[in-house]
Amino acid sequence: MDSTARRVAIAGMIGSAVEWYDFYLCGTAAALVFNQLFYSQLPAAAAVVASFGTYAVGFVARPLGAAVAGHLGDRVGRKPVLVVTLFLMGLGSALVGVLPTYRQAGLAAPALLVALRLVQGFAVGGEQGGASVLTVEIAGAGRRGLWGSVVNSGSSLGLLLSSGGFALTQALLDRHAFLVWGWRVLFLAGLVLIAVGLVIRSTVPEPPLYRAAERTARPLRTVVRHHRAALLQAVGMRISQTAASYFYTVFVLYYLTLRRVPGAATVGVLAVSVSAALSLLTTPAWGALSDRVGRRPVFLFGALGSALYIAPFFLLVEARSPAVIVLGVVVGVNVFHDAMFGPLAAWFSELFRTDVRFSGAALGYQAGAVLGGGLLPLLAASLCLAAGGQPWLVCGYFLVLSALTVTAAVRAPETLGQSLEDPRAPAGSPLQAADVTAGALT
Repeated sequence: MDSTARRVAIAGMIGSAVEWYDFYLCGTAAALVFNQLFYSQLPAAAAVVASFGTYAVGFVARPLGAAVAGHLGDRVGRKPVLVVTLFLMGLGSALVGVLPTYRQAGLAAPALLVALRLVQGFAVGGEQGGASVLTVEIAGAGRRGLWGSVVNSGSSLGLLLSSGGFALTQALLDRHAFLVWGWRVLFLAGLVLIAVGLVIRSTVPEPPLYRAAERTARPLRTVVRHHRAALLQAVGMRISQTAASYFYTVFVLYYLTLRRVPGAATVGVLAVSVSAALSLLTTPAWGALSDRVGRRPVFLFGALGSALYIAPFFLLVEARSPAVIVLGVVVGVNVFHDAMFGPLAAWFSELFRTDVRFSGAALGYQAGAVLGGGLLPLLAASLCLAAGGQPWLVCGYFLVLSALTVTAAVRAPETLGQSLEDPRAPAGSPLQAADVTAGALT
């Protein structure tokens, strides 16, 4: 059982890494490139807001992608849906790499960029929930937190590849060459990664638990009508978790530049790269801990700590020391954010029955992502500019998001040890039967 779960988790991690590499590229590019290439006709501040607005557009399509992928994933199968989402992501990103700039095509350039961000958002909408559900359904009851978090750590690997690629390209090229063609190479390189990801993902089996379950004709409708509490809890828990993620990986890149930190772009990308590399270890570590002490206490440690840490982080930035800034990002991401992120794959999967699990988990992930991470770079940048470059409005905004998340986590049931087997039990209820292993179901 463990060997099968390990193989599926690693395959899921690699597939997720490839898909998130492409999605995160747009986040870094929004902070460093897009405002200069696609919104050069606007004043500097307006160009930044428009660039982050384009980035946020990708989140608008994520719930739609989650709804479509969730329906098909529950009706047709987990595996084929994940193959299609990977292909769509690769196509959208490759086309971003060949887009004309505003000076070359006028308003058509940002319009095409927005359209491709919608394609990316639609694709990733089904990825996160689907990959984690598939792995958790194969994992044994005592290892769901671990193996589910390994899949989720694929997003960190994708972030590491994208931020590392930006750092390397900036180091090798002068600024003119980077803006003309260097950033495009990073998007086009995703085609190679997509091909690798498709080969790996094609080897992943359908979970025996899913194959043995009855199908629901309208899984999305069933989730919304009969499992509304579990869905709202999942959405709420995602809000500040994903807000913290995009705060440290996207907004901070802009904030360092705004505060004129020496070598801001280099320091920011370095901090993101270091924290992403560490997340490959810390996310599974927090997930494994949730297998021992429960999903809720681990998650609440991260949610409360993240809320209390936001103001001290801004004070650390004012030290203007690269080492202190990198350390500050590492604490925010690897200690507090990853403590929230690690248990989520197992917790979300355990909240829903097998026949609606893909739909419920995917919608929870993506609706929460829109309300949290999707809006954060845009609203945080706007609040920061409105406050004359001071961060205190951003702190207040983040505390509101954290309050919503803590409330949702307190209200959600503790699901450690709960069976995934019985499709008749209501979502979130503790079941008496032990998990049926994958071997027993085949």
